Amino acid sequence: MKKTLLAALLLAVAPPALAQQVQIKLGTLAPNGSTWHELLKEMSERWGQASGGNVKLRIYAGGTQGNEGEMIRKMAVGQLQGAAVTTVGLHDIASEPQALAVPLMFDSAAELQRALPVLEPKLDAILDRKGYVPLTWGAIGALKLFCTKPFRTPAEAAGAKIFAWEGDPASVKAWKATGFNPVVLSSTDVITSLQTGMIECIANVPLYVLTARLFEKVPYMIDVNWGWLVGATVIRKDAWEKIPADLRPKLLAIAKELGKKVDDEVAKLNTDAVIAMEKQGLKVVKVDAAAWRATAEKSWPVVRGEVVPAAFFDEVKAVRDAQRAAKK
Repeated sequence: MKKTLLAALLLAVAPPALAQQVQIKLGTLAPNGSTWHELLKEMSERWGQASGGNVKLRIYAGGTQGNEGEMIRKMAVGQLQGAAVTTVGLHDIASEPQALAVPLMFDSAAELQRALPVLEPKLDAILDRKGYVPLTWGAIGALKLFCTKPFRTPAEAAGAKIFAWEGDPASVKAWKATGFNPVVLSSTDVITSLQTGMIECIANVPLYVLTARLFEKVPYMIDVNWGWLVGATVIRKDAWEKIPADLRPKLLAIAKELGKKVDDEVAKLNTDAVIAMEKQGLKVVKVDAAAWRATAEKSWPVVRGEVVPAAFFDEVKAVRDAQRAAKK
């Protein structure tokens, strides 16, 4: 009887059980110290504060977990629980997001930003069915063509060897339709391939090209917005659901706040990146945008149906056209 009473008293004064800790390992190609990396680190800190230290978000930056395709594969087997990737990486989960990056589909960042809120719920639902939770969507910037030579016209660039992401053969076909000669590589092999002459051009945002010092190998930037690099931060649904239900909205709000911060800053950051690279030898090649638009649109019949489901390609184009009509 005394032992039973003592046990009851001990239980009464014992501290409550600690909440289950959830660890999320998140990979990204964003270079160490870059704006994107710093914002992910801030998200990690704020998630820790909001959860009382029970949600541990560990960031693996700079491609230490491999290229985007490799990170997605690691997520599939549980080696990673999250990734901040572009639509290129997301293509290994679902191909629809890549419709946002179709060459010259959107004329400006503002046009893309108007379309995103309409399309996000549909994209969220697509990824949810695949077992992933998108925390943020955002425009990382305009894709520019950086090359070893000052190509002023599509004819001059015909046959130029351009980096193509591995694991996406339809995109390779789309590059060929525009007259380029795509060379399929892992993103981690780009610098070496530029040094050896295996590739002559890359398509990426200026801030990344500056941060990774790629402009030292491709010192000419063709001044046309080839497309828009759109990214998302995604987490495995099973890992997300280990977080207490009442805490998830708070963490999601933090992620979206920081995602918007990227959107608000990215235009200035990319503009500043071009200025910084010009001071270090980059040459901006002025071109006739109409000629490059016509070349880009040669890829559309391939992209529609082979890279992106035809129905979703048409939906994105319809959203864009409706907004253009409304603006007029």
